[in-house]
Parts: sequence; structure tokens; C-alpha cells
Amino acid sequence: MYIKQIRNATLIITFADKKFLIDPFLAEQGSMPPFPDTPNQDLNNPLVELPVSKEELIDVDAVIVTHLHPDHFDDAAKEMLPKDMFIYAQNEADLQVIQEAGFTNVQSFEKGATMEGVDIFHTNGQHGSREMTEITGKVSGIVFAHKNEKPLYIAGDTIWCDDVKEAIHTHQPEVIVVNAGAAQFLEGGPITMTKEDVHQTQQEAPNATVIVSHMEALNHCLLTRNEMHQYLEEQGLENIVIPKDGEQLFY
Repeated sequence: MYIKQIRNATLIITFADKKFLIDPFLAEQGSMPPFPDTPNQDLNNPLVELPVSKEELIDVDAVIVTHLHPDHFDDAAKEMLPKDMFIYAQNEADLQVIQEAGFTNVQSFEKGATMEGVDIFHTNGQHGSREMTEITGKVSGIVFAHKNEKPLYIAGDTIWCDDVKEAIHTHQPEVIVVNAGAAQFLEGGPITMTKEDVHQTQQEAPNATVIVSHMEALNHCLLTRNEMHQYLEEQGLENIVIPKDGEQLFY
């Protein structure tokens, strides 16, 4: 498989010769306001530009949207993606919203899906503390499986929680992508993984490679790549990778 870090949670996954665009956040740098009630209100989103061309982004077999927050499926993505693009939504409610945006080929992966031999499984997540999830809403992760590939788990926007632990134990992934950045509002604590959450994920799956995504693209993501690298060195952790935007990994 190839995993290409685009920006924020946006990835291009090539898995068993099928290509998937994950959580397309395609706005131009600085074109969106900061998230309300968050730190760094002087910074417009996204903080950085896309590292690849529009042509590369739409040259995929399907799009997967783990949830509908604007940094995972934004107005620019709705304009840029072909309306007949195959899109997987986390549930029927999200499916209807995506269809209302004009897309004609949308399917829910809540109960699982298969694309030409690639099995796609839905996993649950917790987008912050239980209190914060009343604001952040329902989110999901994804597991890809194929007889010729290592199992891949994309945890999505979640903190370390029982849902992540269950997904690891159920699917036994050999490659795991986590959304870190320790994003947060002014109150309520982190809503994506902290460095300690990344560590916990690695401890739960010691034989897997953990890839750290969703960093340095939004005003309320407070954990930087440098801080994450420093933590890994201090803890002596291995098998944790922090790709730069535009970087492609092979497993």
C-alpha cells in the first residue's frame, strides 16, 4: 500500500491497486476563518497550502468521508470533486447531506462495504470527552483489508478510547493512521489525539506502524510535528512515523 499525506486528515491511499481519497479538505490557504471558541483566533484556516495538484486529488477510484466537519469535507471539495465520484459516507444521515450537495454515487460504509476485493469496515471513535461529543458529534474510522495487503486502520478524529482499543483488537491492523494535533476548543480538552494518546495507541499495537496525521493545518491544533518528534525521542519510541505534507509512505 501507499499512503500519501496531503494536508490535515486528507490522505490518498493506494490499497490493492485501488486509490482512495480520504477526508478531502481542499480550501485554499487562509480562505476560511478560525474555528470559533478556539485558540489562535488570529490565524485563518487552512494554515498551509495543498502540496499537490487538483488533478492528482481527483484521480482516485473513490472518496471516503469519515464525518462532515468542514476540515474533512469542505465547500472546495464539493466544488472540485466530480458529481459522479463514488463517495462512501459514515452513515445514512451523512449520505443524505452529501447527496444534497449534488453527488449522485454515494454509499454508506456503516455496515461495511467492498470495492473490487477491498473490504472496508466502519469503526467508531470519540471526538473528545463524552461532554465534548455533544458538540463534535458522531465520527468514524476505517479499516481496509485485502488478502494481498497488510490491514490498515485509519482511526479518524478520535481521542484514545475504548473504540480505538476495540478496533485494534478486532482488526489487528499492521498499519495505523491516527489524527493527532491535540485540537481543542477553549474549554473541554483535546478532541483529537495528544502525544500521550499516540503513545497509548502504539502500546496497544506494538507490532504495528503508527502514522501521525492531522497536524499543523488548523488554528486549534496545538501539537506540532517538532513536539511530537521530541516526545518520541524522550520516550524512546519506534514504529511511529510523522509524515510531512506531500510525503508518501510505502508498506
